[in-house]
Amino acid sequence: MSQPSPADASPVRDITLDADGIPLSGLLAEARHGPPRAVVVAVHGGGMSAGYFHSQVRPGLSLLTLGADLGYTVLAIDRPGYGSSAAWLPRGQTLADQAATFHDALESFAATHDTGAGLFVVAHSNGGKLALAAAAEERGGTLLGLDISGLGCRLAVRRDQLPGLNGHGDWRRHWGSLRLYPPDAFRQGRHLISPVPELEAQEGPSWPRMYPDIARRVRTPVRFTFAEQEQWWRFDDEAVAALREPLAAPKVLVDHQPDAGHNLSLGWAARTYHLKALGFLEDCLLARDAAPAHPRLRQREPIAAS
Repeated sequence: MSQPSPADASPVRDITLDADGIPLSGLLAEARHGPPRAVVVAVHGGGMSAGYFHSQVRPGLSLLTLGADLGYTVLAIDRPGYGSSAAWLPRGQTLADQAATFHDALESFAATHDTGAGLFVVAHSNGGKLALAAAAEERGGTLLGLDISGLGCRLAVRRDQLPGLNGHGDWRRHWGSLRLYPPDAFRQGRHLISPVPELEAQEGPSWPRMYPDIARRVRTPVRFTFAEQEQWWRFDDEAVAALREPLAAPKVLVDHQPDAGHNLSLGWAARTYHLKALGFLEDCLLARDAAPAHPRLRQREPIAAS
């Protein structure tokens, strides 16, 4: 029997980042051919882990392998209080502290890896809160954009129904209809589940109040995606307007993903969503490359021949 070639081998490996003394574990898939166009940083939601973005139940559903095939390096991290950092942060961290730790980890990564054009964050649910908080306190100006799924600013449930220390809330709200997921997704999902850290659970219900101040300081392009069967957050016209209004971002898109539930990256729609997210990254790269050399100067109109 012939041995698999290196090109056929999985590009995904474990990684641990030093975030100013705090170890953050995660998964890394480096661009398969040559230097990366950019680094996609994938940030999981509450009660999950970095493996959320690396579904292996069907070919093509993993963001990590897809991104590596398309020329990106993809770094999926276990947020502070999850994975290897749980022993160091037994209560987790507040959102502001998570953002600082996140930046420390990315600076450590950038010191030893080629980051191409910069960093682009794909975040889910509570991970979207961290993505926005980190963008509000951006360091270094290398953040290309944010692509966030499963997060709004107006709850579709009572505050006491949110996932917390005593469990994961109504588990059905995480999934929606079971037909939206490959059968093995639920077996794999059990291995991805992790306790929600205490400080994160305590702060969670305050997000609608926290959001406007954070949003006013976000100056990088943002795209939000709501699954057809999103059940934690409202995404009606009024709620979407409230999501857009305080953002200082130069570009804000709101998309809807048919045939999907809250856990988008574990469902049949994962590849579709991931391709759209990477398409938004390409839009961000295009806008940067095509920007006027002197944006404050009006471009002269061509002089018509007499």
